[in-house]
Amino acid sequence: MKKTRICALLGIEYPIIQGGMNWIANAELAAAVSQAGGLGLISPDAGMALGGDLVENLRQQIRRAKSLTDKPFGVNLPLGRPQIKDLIDVAIAEGIPVIVASAGNPAAYTGYMKNSGVKVLHVVASARHARRAEAEGVDVIIAEGYEAGGHNGFDELPTMVLVPQVVDAVSKPVVAAGGIADARGFMAALALGAEGVQMGTRFIATHECIAHPNFKQALLQAGDTGTIITGRKLGPTRGLKNELTAKLLEMESRGASAEELLDFIGSGRARAGHLEGDFKDGEAYCGAVAGMIKDLVSAAEVIQNIVQDIPTVLGRLQ
Repeated sequence: MKKTRICALLGIEYPIIQGGMNWIANAELAAAVSQAGGLGLISPDAGMALGGDLVENLRQQIRRAKSLTDKPFGVNLPLGRPQIKDLIDVAIAEGIPVIVASAGNPAAYTGYMKNSGVKVLHVVASARHARRAEAEGVDVIIAEGYEAGGHNGFDELPTMVLVPQVVDAVSKPVVAAGGIADARGFMAALALGAEGVQMGTRFIATHECIAHPNFKQALLQAGDTGTIITGRKLGPTRGLKNELTAKLLEMESRGASAEELLDFIGSGRARAGHLEGDFKDGEAYCGAVAGMIKDLVSAAEVIQNIVQDIPTVLGRLQ
């Protein structure tokens, strides 16, 4: 596999980053990905009870991951989270080398993190936001297309057109995210100018992931149209189709206000879907690539399958 600037910058063997999926990106998954040569990420609320202590949970997850691998791993920190400064400080105090920031202004904390010796990766959904992130000094731009699971950008740009425009807009290394699950997607991302990929949904269907078995099974059974976008008034969110998404779409189609939608959604639905397997009332964040995923494997196999299949992909081009 080609070594890119991402490998040298992050100290990893393969330019493959695991997505920072809120409730399920825990120490075991991050360590397994890093041990296999990629970069694992931990989320502050991974495996946590509702109302738990985000800061302490992150600290414990980091320490658990350190006991499982001596390879580099990072943390995923949406900048709008409560206690974001405390979460950043925990990551710095624990010696985390990489922070992936998203859902917020890069001007807020990029300088603070970099001054503490942290490599900063920032998730964007447009070339405009990429230029802003580069101007603030981030080390890597993650260009995430509308195919991605979970929260997406309002501009609805798909990965195929977003990535090359971001690559043209900045000089920093670009990582492609959204709709990537195998060697075909990996090589397509490099052909578009990216120097690495970030994958979330593919890593849900792994033995190390703590997602509920109901969630994993639903992902494996999803077809090409198995996911849907809801919440365009609040913030577009992609997940597996279920009773909840059908109800949200019905509310949106009849003109429900943002306040009504927020009141209906309440709190805890993502945790219910991800960790409790509630597919009636819970959310199941998942990318459109779900229809391509048909097997439950180890995190190491995900990475090795990509590496091993690259020659086959290249052979089709000759």
